Amino acid sequence: MITYLTVTFSTEGARPSEVMETLHGLGFEPTTGSYDFIYRWGNKATVEDAIYLADKVQQTLKGKQVLFKLQTVSDYL
Repeated sequence: MITYLTVTFSTEGARPSEVMETLHGLGFEPTTGSYDFIYRWGNKATVEDAIYLADKVQQTLKGKQVLFKLQTVSDYL
């Protein structure tokens, strides 16, 4: 599976570079295109794993005054 993350910043919130460093600590990589970050699951992950990752993202970004959107998709054809 692959999880895509989009972040919406506020002028009153954390700097984008700070948010990037924080998310990198969770295993997200910055990317270009329609999404801001990508998380590549190393093993076959479950939907529950994706929910726990969303919990981690929410807790990590709490207080930074940013909004986020996650989209997890299967990387099988």
